[in-house]
Amino acid sequence: MHFSWGTAQAVEIVTTVVQLVFLEGILSIDNAVVLGAMVAVLPGDKPVPYPRLLAPLDNFTARYLGMQRAAALKVGLLGAYLGRGLMLFIAAWVIANPILKIIGAAYLVKLAFSHLSARHKDACGNRGEEDTGNTKSRVSFWMVVVNVELADLAFSLDNVVAAVALSQKLWVVMLGVALGIVTMRFAASIFTLFIRREPILEAAAYIVVLNIGAELLLHEFYGIKTEAMDKFLISALTLLLCLAYAHFRLLRLLADPVLGWLGEGMGHVNALVNWCFRPVRALLGLLVFSVRKMAGA
Repeated sequence: MHFSWGTAQAVEIVTTVVQLVFLEGILSIDNAVVLGAMVAVLPGDKPVPYPRLLAPLDNFTARYLGMQRAAALKVGLLGAYLGRGLMLFIAAWVIANPILKIIGAAYLVKLAFSHLSARHKDACGNRGEEDTGNTKSRVSFWMVVVNVELADLAFSLDNVVAAVALSQKLWVVMLGVALGIVTMRFAASIFTLFIRREPILEAAAYIVVLNIGAELLLHEFYGIKTEAMDKFLISALTLLLCLAYAHFRLLRLLADPVLGWLGEGMGHVNALVNWCFRPVRALLGLLVFSVRKMAGA
């Protein structure tokens, strides 16, 4: 069968977009798992807590974004679009500056250590079946949104580098990435529901974050590259193992001493990192306080 040049080009574009959607779907599953876990700690029946200066936005947000959990999920997905779009435009610069991937990977590892060590400290011996109502009341909506956006940027580094490798046409890559994020939208919503049925999946999501951060660091420092399908299989196996841990008492008895030791170690590392960055946090706190003062005046 004879294909004209235009037909051959169209077929090439379609097959590239299909590959990109598949690739983004696989790579975005990790992002969706984390996104679902992050927003799951927010209440689903309370409005977004705007400061007094932005109070007029209450009705608009409630109508178009919903309550806190739904709003954080939608804002996180918007951040995923913007983050990947930004990374696409500066993809060549990103690839030539591996320090950005190292920073992103380090942030993911820090995020995982912070959550997993806090879980071990607050509920040692808890199997993830407790009521999370008290946790939700202490969680700041805006802190969750900030963490979601930072995680989106970190995940975008890896996704965009993989996407650019498939095509040099920016609009083709952006179309494939956009369609892939639609997949992430539904996956994140479904995972949020799963966490309500299986709370252990929240911890599993942050172990997935740790896996991704470690994979990025291994690639940058030792040249060990993990293919997209391998990443997907590692993440799926992590979720299955965590579910088995939650439902099989014998597995818990065997794993608890090791997990307790790891959780304690993560807590020490996390505390050391927090101590090192305390001056920076103090300066940021002072800046935020000054802005609020000026807004109140």
